[in-house]
Parts: sequence; C-alpha cells; structure tokens
Amino acid sequence: MSAAILKSHEKDLGGGFVVRRLLPAAAKQAVGPFIFFDHFGPIDVAPDANHDVRPHPHIGLATVTYLFEGAIDHRDSIGSYQRIEPGAINWMTAGRGIVHSERTPHDLAGQPHRTHGLQLWAALPKAHEEDEPSFTHTPQADIPVVPLDGAVVKVLIGTAFGRTSPVRTYMQTLYLDVALEAGKELRLEGLPAEAAIYPISGEVLVDGVALAPHTMALLEAGAVQAGAVPVVTAGSGPVQFVVIGGEPLDGHRFLFWNFVSSSKERLSQAADDWSAQRMGQVPGETEFIPLPKAPLRPAT
Repeated sequence: MSAAILKSHEKDLGGGFVVRRLLPAAAKQAVGPFIFFDHFGPIDVAPDANHDVRPHPHIGLATVTYLFEGAIDHRDSIGSYQRIEPGAINWMTAGRGIVHSERTPHDLAGQPHRTHGLQLWAALPKAHEEDEPSFTHTPQADIPVVPLDGAVVKVLIGTAFGRTSPVRTYMQTLYLDVALEAGKELRLEGLPAEAAIYPISGEVLVDGVALAPHTMALLEAGAVQAGAVPVVTAGSGPVQFVVIGGEPLDGHRFLFWNFVSSSKERLSQAADDWSAQRMGQVPGETEFIPLPKAPLRPAT
C-alpha cells in the first residue's frame, strides 16, 4: 500500500519547550477529525526549566492529551482540575469557548524529570462547534488493552481488535497506541476512511518501507476502502507507534491561533472575545496572553 509522508516541523512553545508538529499540513489539513498533532519529548527537564502553558482559549475543537512520561496539571475555566499522567486520555471539548492552563505539578517543579507525550486537537462536527464546553478524564485502568502475537494494542479512542474505548466522541474516531516486538508485524484491519501511522520509537516499517522518525504515513484511503490491509513491522528492535484516523470532516476548517471553526467570522468573534477577556478565567490564574498579531487566514 502506498502512503504519503508528512514531515514534522519544530515549534517553540516558549521556555525552550520545542514540539514537532505534523498537522495541519499543506498536503493534508486533517486525518479524520484530527486537525492538529504535536509530539513533544522525550525531554529531560532541568530543575530551572519552565515548560508551563499559561491560560489560553479554544473554540470549535476538542483537545486530546496523552502522556508517555511525566505529568501535567490541567485547570480550566469551567472549574476542572486534573493531574494528567501517562496512559490516560484527557478529552476537553472547547465548543463555544473554554480557557485552560497546563502546568508542571508542584511535586515536579524545581526537580529534574522527564516529559514525553502527544497533544492532538479533534475538530468538532459543524453541528457541535458551539456545544457547551466540558472536560473528561479516562484513567489508564479504563483503557482497553489487547495482547496479540508480539504486540500490545491500547485502544485509546474508538474500536479496534474487538475492543472499544469508553472515551466518547462526536464522530467516528480512532486512536491506538501500539507496542510491537522486534521482527513482529501487525495487520491493521478495519481502518476508517482516513488513517495515519506515526512512529514514537524504534524502526517502524509500513508495508516493508521504513518510516523515518518524526514523519507520519498517510494511508491511501481508496486502498483501505478497497480492502487493502496495511502491515506494520518492527525492525531490529522493539517499536512503539500510534494510529490515528476517523471519518472525514464535514468540510474545511479555518484556524487562527488556538481557534478552529468552519466559519472565518466565528474566528474573528473569538479573537474579539479573548481580547476583551469575555471567555472566562481559570480559577487561581492571573496571567493573560495577548492575542497574536498575525492576521486571520485559512489553515493550509
């Protein structure tokens, strides 16, 4: 099966906290509902480093946070607090608008530690873009784990290998975390209309072709729907990779800063609301990030 390859580009989120961004891309705005894909780490965080993400707003999307190492304290303007730890899925629906911060927990602040994870955004279907904001934490213990021959599949979101995640979504969505032993292979049966594979560690081969680190393989939708089954193989050592996908979005989305919408005018309204500080406040937070000066424009 042929696969288009997306290369990552680095973004500094502040304080030297650099992420590798795969989506959105010029070749593909979204894979299923996933319109944003950041991979950060693994990073050895120095005691004096400040990787906190200050309060910032969202509309029209759901943030999906998943850690391999480390911990994050999530707080938001609807009063949610959650310590995010490895293996759990944290889904925050922004809907008509929410503000949140992501900070280093007090017990890790000033201490050397490691952080490693993925931050994804799922664009909401047009009918749900203005839903009430909400936050849902699904602990690691509730995530289905499927042991196979030489593989372990964690069904983070969606249905795969006969198991279904309890994480509720607004449209067909797939998110898998897969560990594969050296030399073993996994056939990815029953993928949705859009799907992609991203290597976390090790030598990952897709249909016999090596997938370079920090690149994403977009699987050919027509081939998948025609019944072709992608085969992922581990090279000389164990590997870890994620699979994302779902049904295609119902139309193009516009992006500006942390806002996503099917309406460019809605982005302008969100920008005005944030500048006027009408989007709510995270309890206990006093910092304010001014709106970026970049003009509104469609995402590529």
